[in-house]
Amino acid sequence: MLDDRLSALEKEYDAVVAELGDPGLADDPGRLRVLSKRMKELEEVVGTWRRLLEARSDLEVARELLADAQGDDREIVRSEVEGAERLVAELEEDLRVGLLPRDPNSGRNVIVEIRGAEGGEEANLFARDLFDMYTRYAAQRGWAVEVLSSSPSERDGLNEVTFVVKGKDAWQRLEHEGGPHRVQRVPVTESQGRVHTSSATVTVLPEAEEVDVTIDPADLKIDVYRSTGPGGQSVNTTDSAVRVTHLPSGIVVAMQDEKSQIQNRAKAMVVLRSRLLKAEQDRQASELSAQRRSQVGSGGRAEKIRTYNYKENRVTDHRVKLTLYKLDRVLAGDLDELTDALVADKRARQLAAG
Repeated sequence: MLDDRLSALEKEYDAVVAELGDPGLADDPGRLRVLSKRMKELEEVVGTWRRLLEARSDLEVARELLADAQGDDREIVRSEVEGAERLVAELEEDLRVGLLPRDPNSGRNVIVEIRGAEGGEEANLFARDLFDMYTRYAAQRGWAVEVLSSSPSERDGLNEVTFVVKGKDAWQRLEHEGGPHRVQRVPVTESQGRVHTSSATVTVLPEAEEVDVTIDPADLKIDVYRSTGPGGQSVNTTDSAVRVTHLPSGIVVAMQDEKSQIQNRAKAMVVLRSRLLKAEQDRQASELSAQRRSQVGSGGRAEKIRTYNYKENRVTDHRVKLTLYKLDRVLAGDLDELTDALVADKRARQLAAG
């Protein structure tokens, strides 16, 4: 079954390459883009398939030699057979993974929203810690971060913050960060030294392009108002803040960080398109309400995807049952061990589902 599918993909690849060699294709740029994209999608899996065929041939030859080998030669050939068997198994596994359905959000930038949930000001301080953790992680991986909006709290925490992470593998690495994050530590507001439990919610959205989502201007209600909070010369003095309401869905996005209505409206539309894209993807999967709850829930302390325990220097991801005693390093941006485990878990579930 796997071989039949791979043989068909190899034939398709050869046909695409042949058509791309047609000089007349230059007159049809649309078709050229489609074929170039398809060739790029196929070339890795077809290359692995061809390496597998070679490895299987080598294995067959090695087994024939083993059947005739004697004495010391037999152990040498047996080692070659075992090496060939390992290579075949590795290539077959690579192909099973390569044939998994492609994530439609792969390669997209990511919009992350963090909000303090239960725990009052301590939850807002934790939201700031999470924001710092993700920006440090982004710096380590060479991603760019652009803050779209932020609302500081009284003690230098964050009531909420929305930012874009730009990097080709940002979605793959961050898609599993959505959900309630729980912290256990002694708050700065605690005079008795008692450990408190607080939480913040993280929502992860794929950034949508304008061509991904069509928005009828008639479906939008635009309100402008005076910005609040600290800011520059124009903040608090002009009606520069913008609130965009998408009437059919009820989604509301507000932006006030920029000095002009135009800039704030542009940022609000970026977030609105991304929320609408995610909602449509969830609807198509018939999991809208479940998916949203699985990411954010009520933000309660009992609901959590991950726990950060300062006293034990421990972080635990409850979905993959992974505990690391290096919370200080995780908060400094060392997230790869956690994201690797979550990516591997997703892949294992996809393979198990066939």
